[in-house]
Amino acid sequence: MPRVGGLNQVRFGRWCFCPGRASTIAILLLLPVLLALGYWQLDRAWQKAELQATFAKRFAQPPVALTEIDPADSTNRYLSVIAGGHYDGEHQVLLDNQVHDGQPGYHVLTPLRMAKDAILIDRGWVPLGESRQVLPDINTSADGITVSGWLSQPMSPGLRLGDAAGADRRWPRVIPYVDYQRISSILGYPLQPAVILLAPEASGGYWRDWRPRFGGFGPERHRGYAVQWFALAVALIILYVFAGMRRLPRSE
Repeated sequence: MPRVGGLNQVRFGRWCFCPGRASTIAILLLLPVLLALGYWQLDRAWQKAELQATFAKRFAQPPVALTEIDPADSTNRYLSVIAGGHYDGEHQVLLDNQVHDGQPGYHVLTPLRMAKDAILIDRGWVPLGESRQVLPDINTSADGITVSGWLSQPMSPGLRLGDAAGADRRWPRVIPYVDYQRISSILGYPLQPAVILLAPEASGGYWRDWRPRFGGFGPERHRGYAVQWFALAVALIILYVFAGMRRLPRSE
């Protein structure tokens, strides 16, 4: 097989494929990256589809007592649970940067004091007030209560910026993200590393629709991105082949 510029030359009738060294190096570097990005997006789509399927399966299951399971176990996510105690209405937190229908607001996280520890109850979304200095009225009774809902984790930002305890020390405390240990140290009592999404029919809550939305990036969006990455990989191969094709001169 003839060699041109140190690379193999493959003949197809009056055409030959003899890619340049630079283009070969480029495709060897770029093609694995494009394929890896495509497979990563497919994996993300699979993970989120699994979460959606788990949520749909567990949504209608009868609840179990929180004391019978480990809230920290990720396999218990979206499990229907019940817990008894009383709300610590004096020390509630507002999870910032939560958007509903394009409107900014907070998720209201209220500690439920139980016999030995506490767990945060996500009572739903409330809109931002006239300004960040005007906090919503989220008062609640301290009477004994039985809470039902689904075990979950709060929305986590891509970057954890600022103090998890919030910049303003008044209550309710506005926080940029949930750090269970940090909040527990502020509250002064142990906190389970999970939240309970308050059932939509329960009283004492706000706007609640707990279907997984993944911040707007569902499985379909990830599959679409995967197709784009794979399409770029195919386009790169086609360009490489066309750039390397040469027409052989006519023999006299």
